Amino acid sequence: MRFERNFVDGTFIEPASAALISVQDPASERVVGEVSAATAEQAIAAVEAAARAQKAWSALTSIERGEHLRAFADALEARAVEIGQALAAESGKSLDDASNEARYAAQITRYHAEWARRIEGEIIPSDTPDEKLFLHREPIGVVACLIPFNYPVYTLLRKVAPALISGNTVVVRPSNNTPLSAFEIARAAQQAGLPAGVLNILTMDHATAASLCTHPAVGLITLTGSVGAGRVVLDYCKANIAKPSLELGGKTPVIVEADADLEKAARDIIGSKTTHCGQLCTAVERVYVHESVHDRLLALLKAGFAAVRFGDRATDPGLMGPLVNATSRRNIHAMVERAVAQGAVLEAGGVLPPGPGHFYPATLLSHCRQDMEIVQEETFGPVLALLSYRDIDHALAMANDHQFGLSSVLYTENYRTAMKVAGAIEAGELYVNRTPADPYQGFHAGWKRSGLGGDDGKHGMLEFTQTRLVVMKY
Repeated sequence: MRFERNFVDGTFIEPASAALISVQDPASERVVGEVSAATAEQAIAAVEAAARAQKAWSALTSIERGEHLRAFADALEARAVEIGQALAAESGKSLDDASNEARYAAQITRYHAEWARRIEGEIIPSDTPDEKLFLHREPIGVVACLIPFNYPVYTLLRKVAPALISGNTVVVRPSNNTPLSAFEIARAAQQAGLPAGVLNILTMDHATAASLCTHPAVGLITLTGSVGAGRVVLDYCKANIAKPSLELGGKTPVIVEADADLEKAARDIIGSKTTHCGQLCTAVERVYVHESVHDRLLALLKAGFAAVRFGDRATDPGLMGPLVNATSRRNIHAMVERAVAQGAVLEAGGVLPPGPGHFYPATLLSHCRQDMEIVQEETFGPVLALLSYRDIDHALAMANDHQFGLSSVLYTENYRTAMKVAGAIEAGELYVNRTPADPYQGFHAGWKRSGLGGDDGKHGMLEFTQTRLVVMKY
C-alpha cells in the first residue's frame, strides 16, 4: 500500500495532521493507498505559493511557457506506466487504458503548448479621431482546478495545460476517490523542471476545499462534476466574484432514424454505455428510436447488453470494470428498480451481483416514458433507457425536453435530417453517426444545467483569460 503527501511549491510537504484519505480499489474493495488530508492552512499556503509564482510565470514569454509545457508532456509520457499503475489501482481501469490516459494527457498538454504563438488580442476602431482601441488577453491569476474521479489524469491536464499556457498558476484538488495518479503527475512536473508553485496538488475534505476556493487570490474555479457540485462552486465564487467554469451533468440522447445503420448504432451505443462502466458525462443515457425500427434495434441492444461481462480488469482487460464506490452502485440500482416499478421493461441486467467489488451489469430498459426518472436524471452507470418516436419532430421534442444539454447523437443517412437536428438540438455538441469522444481541438461546453463555460480548443483556452482594453489617444 502506498502513502502520498501533498505537493506544494514544488515539493511534497510533510503532513500537518493525522487525517488521512483512504483510497480503495473498486474492483476488490481493498485499500490500495492513503493520502495525507491537507489542512486549511496548507491549502492557503498552496494558494499563496501559486500567487507568488504567478508573477514570474506570467512574465515569461508565451513561447517560454510553451517550452515548459512540452517538457511536462514529455515527462508525462515517460512516466505513463507509473501514472497508469496508480490510476488502474484506484479506478478499476485496465493498466493499458490507464497508461493510455496518461499518454492522451500528454497529447492535450502538447496541444495547448501550441497556443503559445496564437493567444491574440484585437484592434478595434474608435469613434474618436486619432485614437485606437487595443483589447489584450491577460491571465486571471490563480486557478483552482477541481478534478472528477472518472478520467482524473486526462481531466487534470485538460484544465491545467490551458491555464498554464495563458499565464495562470494552479492549485489542483483531485477526487478523493482517485488521488494517487495526481501525485504521479506531480512527480512528472518535478522531472520536467516546472517552476515551483506553478502547479500545486492537494487532497482535502469539503471544508478545506471551501478555504481553498474562497481565498482572495483565486480568480477562477474550474470544475468537472455534478450539478450539485456546480452549485457549491457557484457559492464559492460569490466570495471573490471569481469566474466559474463548470462542466456538469449530462444525459446524452441518441436519435436513431429509420434509415440508420442499426448494427453500427447498436455497437456504438453498447460501447459508449459500457466504457468505464458508463461513468462518462457524455456516455449515451437515453435512446430515441423510430417506431418502424424499434423492435430491430431493441433486439440488437438486448443481445449486445446480455453479452457484456464484468469483472476485475486487472486480470482480464476485456471485462467491463466496476463503478466508483458502493454508494454509486446502490443509487443506480435503486433507479433501475423504480423504473421497473413505473412500467419500464427490464431487458438485460438490473441485478446486484454477489461478491466483492462495486460491479453492476449492463442494464437495458425498454418501454420507458419521457417523464420517468430514469429518462430525466443522470445515472452515470451502465444503464440505458429506450423510447420510440413517430417522426423527427417528436424525437427532437423529447430529446430537448430535459434539464441537461451536454452532448447528443444522431444516426441517419439523410443529410436534410442531420442539418435539421444540428440546428434544433439543445446541446453543446452533436455527433452524427458516432458517439461522443470530446476532440480536444473542439469546444466541450454544455447548455442548460450542463454547465457554464467549457473546455478544449481555442474557446476553452480563452476561459482562462480576462481582457484589458487600452484606449490610445495619439
